[in-house]
Amino acid sequence: MAGMDKRVLLCNCEKSMAVYGKDIGAALGSDELPVHTNLCRREIARFEEALDADEIVVACTQEAALFSEMAGEAGKPAPRFFNIRETAGWSEEGKKAGPKMAALALLATRANRPARLKSIHSDGLCLVTGSGQKAVDAAVLLNRTLSVTLLLADATGILLPPTLDFPVFCGKVRAACGTLGNFEVTVDGYAAMLPSSRGDLQFAMRRDGAKSNCSVIFDLTGGTPLFTRHEGRDGYFRPDPGDPADVMRAIFEASAMSGEFEKPIYVGYDPEICAHSRSRITGCTKCIDNCPAGAITSGGDTVTVDAAICGGCGNCAAHCPTGAVTYQYPRRDDFIASIQLLARGYHAAGGKAPVLLFHDGTFGLEMIGATARFGRGLPHDMIPLQMHATSGTGHDALLTAISAGFAGVVVMGNPKNESEYDAVREEIALADAILDGLGHGSGRVELVFHSDPEQLEAALWKHRPGASAAMHEFLPVGGKRDIARAAIKVLAGSSADTHTPIALPDSAPFGAVHIDADGCTLCLSCVSACPAFALYDNPDRPQLRFVESACVQCGLCAATCPEKVMTLEPRLSVGQSATQAVTLKEEEPFECIRCGKPFAARSTIEKITAKLGGSHRMFATPERMALLQMCDICRLEVQAENSDDPFALARRPVPRTTDDYIAERNNGLDDDEK
Repeated sequence: MAGMDKRVLLCNCEKSMAVYGKDIGAALGSDELPVHTNLCRREIARFEEALDADEIVVACTQEAALFSEMAGEAGKPAPRFFNIRETAGWSEEGKKAGPKMAALALLATRANRPARLKSIHSDGLCLVTGSGQKAVDAAVLLNRTLSVTLLLADATGILLPPTLDFPVFCGKVRAACGTLGNFEVTVDGYAAMLPSSRGDLQFAMRRDGAKSNCSVIFDLTGGTPLFTRHEGRDGYFRPDPGDPADVMRAIFEASAMSGEFEKPIYVGYDPEICAHSRSRITGCTKCIDNCPAGAITSGGDTVTVDAAICGGCGNCAAHCPTGAVTYQYPRRDDFIASIQLLARGYHAAGGKAPVLLFHDGTFGLEMIGATARFGRGLPHDMIPLQMHATSGTGHDALLTAISAGFAGVVVMGNPKNESEYDAVREEIALADAILDGLGHGSGRVELVFHSDPEQLEAALWKHRPGASAAMHEFLPVGGKRDIARAAIKVLAGSSADTHTPIALPDSAPFGAVHIDADGCTLCLSCVSACPAFALYDNPDRPQLRFVESACVQCGLCAATCPEKVMTLEPRLSVGQSATQAVTLKEEEPFECIRCGKPFAARSTIEKITAKLGGSHRMFATPERMALLQMCDICRLEVQAENSDDPFALARRPVPRTTDDYIAERNNGLDDDEK
């Protein structure tokens, strides 16, 4: 905030690295910053003096707990922290890392808006499922803080505690759904333990399909997980039964799963621009297909996002063609601004051709720390940016990084979740095709998976994409497509209008729509189906118009077209022509045969007349056929003038009298009877 007293404290950690206070000060727009040697111990008084400032940013993450505690004791808010040791200073090229440190410091002074939170309540009911003594021992420990129910798949060789504080059943979980605080399980072979069991446990009256609810599931079966992407399912713990340390870590975490919790709402959803479906015709299913947790399901013409199940992988937002699903942890504009801020700080301190490294805060952070402590560390020009999950990287972020001044981008993936990166691979292929088509070459963006720090280190040092393609910032406003288009405009430069359309992969959200004009009847069903308003009509003339920059290639228009004359072409047009409407089909209007007013396309009326003439009982006469060639007003007027007025009220029936009955009787008698 303008006018705030903000202090940035630097430390070279007992002179174990070179820290450049001059470069960092220049990036922050201030004088050279002092560099401390032992800020967390001998020079702690310098930190205490800085507590008078409105905000403190400390270039140390290892001692964050100490600094936060001291700020709390002084009645001050906790400082913000950033890492220049493992990410910059502890490197084979640490002496050249001044511009990187400046970029990291500049980013640390910016605060992102907090994500919305969802409240979750857990009553502590915990289902422990497994086999043998290990499951019993885990249940005993968990029952100290949770209310445990033990479900045994194999009950042989078990010694129960003298006092049994929880119920024991046998059975196997067939299916499970839900999340922390609201799990539902279906159990086969379910039966309660007989209290009189001696030796192996005995169970009576087994049955299948038993259902129950719980708040926490502790799965020690070691078999197939009960959920897809079980790592991100809150309240579900699945340690390796053969690893005692892993089991104890899981018990420690699960023991705290009782009470009220707050969970970030990772994604937002705008159904107005969703291209999932129209009138029961399916278009885009990318978010559903790429959600590993199963948190997104079809809800008719829109989709439903279960925020309680969502683990924040970001696949949906990365792959959504319209931006209907948006990632909010952090929000897109904050994330794009962070990328641009890193590039600005690096170049302001004299750096050239940096590489941006996307990593997560668990696996990625550990790997960076390992390479820094025991290997070469990160290259001096590779700037790390932490994400909640790198599987949410979209082409908008990749193109923004290249347009802002990064020569390349590396996305570090977790090998354990490699199957979740299909969407990222497609986004990288899209960015690669665009960059190559704009003349900046391919190979600037790379996805790496390595669980060995040495192999990861080799891959990172090998990535040398060359010079920066551009160096320009833009205001990150609008949705995903707006940001991507802004970055593309920067990368295209002054030659944008001379570029021929760039061919893109089939999954690309950019492209054109082509029609067979001879077969199109201008029924305009495609216009009503288009969720992005790329197709629209002209209220004054029979026309079908198209704006290429708005098309998301969802295919709803082609699927809806009754004549099947529409085809899609994934491509990117970067010139002004892409934002201008073009006419795909135009006809002379058909004029009403009664009043002369144009009211429909000529081919449409002629086709309907030819199809119904003489073959439909409602249009068997020339007078009835003429109705098809009239505007809506004249058609009603003609029908009102005739006896078939569709709006005429039914005539009131005439009351029957005695004379009517006598007349009917006489009509049924012969002359002699009368």
